[in-house]
Amino acid sequence: MLNFTWWVNRKDAEGRNIFQGGFLGLDNIGVFDRSAPLPGGGFINQSDGTSWMAMYCLNLMRIALELALHNPVYEDIATKFFEHFLHIAEAMTSIGGSEHGVGLWDEEDQFYYDQLNLPDGQIIKLKVRSMVGLIPLFAVETLEPEQLEKLPDFERRCKWFLSHRPDLANLVSRWEEPGRGERRLLSLLRGHRMKRLLKRMLDETEFLSEYGVRALSKYHQDHPYTITCQRTPLTVRYQPGESDSGLFGGNSNWRGPIWFPVNYLLIESLQKFHHYYGDDFKVECPTGSGKLLTINEVANELARRLTGIFLRDEHGVRPVLAYHDKLHKDPHFRDYVLFHEYFHGDTGRGVGASHQTGWTGLVAKLLQPRRPEPPVEFGSQVAQRSQAKALAPV
Repeated sequence: MLNFTWWVNRKDAEGRNIFQGGFLGLDNIGVFDRSAPLPGGGFINQSDGTSWMAMYCLNLMRIALELALHNPVYEDIATKFFEHFLHIAEAMTSIGGSEHGVGLWDEEDQFYYDQLNLPDGQIIKLKVRSMVGLIPLFAVETLEPEQLEKLPDFERRCKWFLSHRPDLANLVSRWEEPGRGERRLLSLLRGHRMKRLLKRMLDETEFLSEYGVRALSKYHQDHPYTITCQRTPLTVRYQPGESDSGLFGGNSNWRGPIWFPVNYLLIESLQKFHHYYGDDFKVECPTGSGKLLTINEVANELARRLTGIFLRDEHGVRPVLAYHDKLHKDPHFRDYVLFHEYFHGDTGRGVGASHQTGWTGLVAKLLQPRRPEPPVEFGSQVAQRSQAKALAPV
């Protein structure tokens, strides 16, 4: 909570629940070095920074709800983060108020973009199709009916807040629209927007590589994004491997390669969306293929592509090691896999630091089989099961 408060006070300069961030670890993904003052002044309203704070709210709400099962004082804290999340979601949609604000969602491109705010009041959308626009998918959580039954104060406060702020309730929460098993969904994205965002993410000419989701759309290979600042053109171009610039964090490239931590979070988020929407909600994957998959099947497909970086292909080659004959052919080396920092967006070869086990080691989790989801229960079934539990002998 101390860390959350630090971010809120330090990075939300105007107190509008839109975060200007700074260096968020995505290095050179944008046009500007976001850890330094912008040339000519101004600031950037960040889609990724704001979405990350929304996710942070939901993470802390989830922790507080778990603790509230043991100590009811945490129901207050869970409510605080529930409300804060909704205010951030409102700001994402309409910066500056519902009447005059401009949201981070671009209706024409069906994508989220950062906004450059210049000292003269001009606002420019930085139309770079990057992971920045996909991070809003991270902010998603479901609430189970049994959980709400056990936390009546939290449920009562949420209902009171939403009844007094119906604009927020209608914006994102879908509080009055039960999902499978009477679950409730908290997300920055309604179903329509999520489908539009996934359409880009699952397009193999854009984000979807055979080895996961690229940090920057391949669209920018032939259509680089350029903005002129103080008479100097600044360009973002698709670079699937090493960076061609030492700026923005050395050779840590976010302009096209595949990074494991954000891909893993995408998979987790898709699994949560499926937990709410169920098997009836389907999207085309890959885009243009005519093949419709459930959101969970999309998550499994991303996991398949990511684990394919490390598994031997039909030629006996692990893509991660394909750049080095000795490493992928010699029997003394070929089974000792390196956990690279990130991976080439087109070939899956390992790039950057070779011992980034801290996050690339997540591949082990993706290789493990998931536990099957419990059967869906509706309305009276939940009540019947609760009654049966109460009557069961200890």
